[in-house]
Amino acid sequence: MKLELTRLVRTEKSTIGELYVNGKFECYTLEDVERKEKVFGETAIDKGTYQVVVTYSNAFKQNMPLLLNVPKFQGIRIHSGNTAKNTLGCILVGQTRSVDFIGNSRSAYKSLFSKIKDAAKKEKIYITIS
Repeated sequence: MKLELTRLVRTEKSTIGELYVNGKFECYTLEDVERKEKVFGETAIDKGTYQVVVTYSNAFKQNMPLLLNVPKFQGIRIHSGNTAKNTLGCILVGQTRSVDFIGNSRSAYKSLFSKIKDAAKKEKIYITIS
């Protein structure tokens, strides 16, 4: 499975993007701000391609997508949330977007995670962030 995240709107508080699954639009994303120097809890991960696996999250107490081998970061997951306050470098997903906000996040996550979970049973999953 190929996930593509294209970052589109940058503000002083967040980065909004679009996520595609195998070339088809899936949902919007919200991340922290892109920075040259990492500020803990306030910095988006570097652009690049990362493998995604499904593992148990102790923080969320459930299986969730995890990005592997992200330089300078640990525990980067894809999950629901609405603003940069809901992420510590993770990728939030939602069905609607506005300034520094994504909405209907739980619905977007449920749909995306179902696809990721099914794909993880039979193939490797990669996300490319640009």
